[in-house]
Amino acid sequence: MIYIGADHAGFELKEAVVEYLRYVNIPFEDLGPKTMIPDDDYPKVAHAVAEKVEADPKTDRGLLFCGNGVGVCVVANKHKGVRAGIGYNLQAAETMRTDDDANVLCLAGRILQPDFAKAIVKKFLNTKFSGEARHVRRIAEVAALEK
Repeated sequence: MIYIGADHAGFELKEAVVEYLRYVNIPFEDLGPKTMIPDDDYPKVAHAVAEKVEADPKTDRGLLFCGNGVGVCVVANKHKGVRAGIGYNLQAAETMRTDDDANVLCLAGRILQPDFAKAIVKKFLNTKFSGEARHVRRIAEVAALEK
């Protein structure tokens, strides 16, 4: 499952990505907000998405949106088994999957244009983890830090 959430600064971009996911028939759960809330805070929604991904980090994915992508990324990475990264371009989206087996993509609502964000989401969702020994080793090192 793909879980999605945003704060006020990422709301419009989230809505554009939701429209794209519906168009390409990719199942997802929008954890909110459902309407623009001008004074909301990113930690609550980032926590909600990361908590869902934390329950099944090998198969579930998260998409988070805030002003610059950093706030939601920081919160998501507080959860065990969650590896979140900022999708600032296609190569970042691809390598965070191939090299880091990232399961949460964080996007900057105040910076990215909707079409570019959709392309980044597509790259993230369609890219598999490489499984290369060096990457597996590094992920295990990160997991050890979570203990």
